[in-house]
Amino acid sequence: MGGRTCWLFKTEPEAYSIDDLERDGAEHWEGIRNYQARNLIRDEIRKGDLVLFYHSSTNPAGVVGSARVCKAAYPDFTAWDPTSKYFDPKSDPENPRWFMVDVEFVERFPKLVTLEAMKADPALEGLMVAKRGVRLSIQPVSPEHFSRVRELGGIGKGAAARKRTRK
Repeated sequence: MGGRTCWLFKTEPEAYSIDDLERDGAEHWEGIRNYQARNLIRDEIRKGDLVLFYHSSTNPAGVVGSARVCKAAYPDFTAWDPTSKYFDPKSDPENPRWFMVDVEFVERFPKLVTLEAMKADPALEGLMVAKRGVRLSIQPVSPEHFSRVRELGGIGKGAAARKRTRK
């Protein structure tokens, strides 16, 4: 994974799910209306960064797969559309307030990695989504945590080792 930056993006599956991303192949990640998340999109997220795809507001909540940023930050044009639920009259093309990135489908995990499983795993200590009171919809994730979550989801070196021992 090298020095690549990784992220966790939260979405409500009723709004946009891993199934939708897999079907679409790639899609823009619009509608971020939190300044801290906006700043991450605008200033830190880069093309090629890896993303844990997290289904929130569902029971159980958790990581269902991964994606990759395929287009770096650009103005969120939904903010200029008065018919959009993300419309913001204070944003305009000359002075955009909100930004988005495009993400592409990478993989679906064979197993849901629940929030409870992440909280219980000592290897994921410090993972923002597992911290009490952290509700940010876009969060940085260390490459080590990214790999561990994939492993818990049935993908990665530990999952491969388990498959070999079953044969």
